Amino acid sequence: MSREEKGITRRMVVRFSEEGAAAPEEDSVAVEEPLEIRVSGDTVAITMRTPGQDRELAVGFLFSEGILRSVDDLGGVTYCGRPGEEGWGNVIEVTPAPGLVLEVERVSAARRGTLTTAACGVCGRRTVEDLMAVCTPVPPGLVLAPEVVAHATERLRDVQRNFASTGGVHAAAVLDASGELLAWAEDLGRHNAVDKAVGTLVLSGGVRASRASPSGTSPRPERPPGVLVVSGRASFEIVQKAAVAQIPVVASVSAASSLAIDLAERSGVTLATFVRGGRFNVYTHPTRLRRP
Repeated sequence: MSREEKGITRRMVVRFSEEGAAAPEEDSVAVEEPLEIRVSGDTVAITMRTPGQDRELAVGFLFSEGILRSVDDLGGVTYCGRPGEEGWGNVIEVTPAPGLVLEVERVSAARRGTLTTAACGVCGRRTVEDLMAVCTPVPPGLVLAPEVVAHATERLRDVQRNFASTGGVHAAAVLDASGELLAWAEDLGRHNAVDKAVGTLVLSGGVRASRASPSGTSPRPERPPGVLVVSGRASFEIVQKAAVAQIPVVASVSAASSLAIDLAERSGVTLATFVRGGRFNVYTHPTRLRRP
């Protein structure tokens, strides 16, 4: 089963128009199911998501929370239970590399008495500063041509297969400095889509936390991420996930919130909004966008 087919199911629908009701027919709709993320047997989060790329979602979520620093921290990522059992595929277990203890209290300490999220990076947070704590400023250096950002949402549309069938999912993609796709994902939740895309890069070694190698000896990926492009608006938590992954540019189809702009300014992220038809607005760090 392909990635897009796994996230789609069929339901009967009756379509109405000025002429009246049409005959019932099957329609494609996005699947919504819970995913429980466990670390060493402890439940860390439960999120409503579109099935598919669950390993990437779990890894991306733990990475954005500051629990994982790189693929080197991972021992395994597997589903709990057995195929055919009720609920199989909706609980995923992350185990650390031998000799490593993952600090799951980073999540429980930052959230208000609940382990449940709903594809939201801010929901349940005690303070905005809890989110800032896992953000390291993105250093200057990587320069992108404005055309890369201008056409970023076109690259996103190219991979929105589930959206084309259902109209009911968000998408996120990570591009390199030349605008080529590095990773992409679709999900009912914008934040899940970002976690899936970032998790893909974490698993491949293409993204590491800035604190992953204090000695500075971490190998630089051949094609470092340049742009995180998202459907919908750019919210605080989207910028936060980009900052943790050290992605220097966030490009959104729609608007940005005030907190997203403030965080982008503080974390060194270039924030571009209303990226459509070759035009866009930049709120922070516009000097990163120039011809290399």
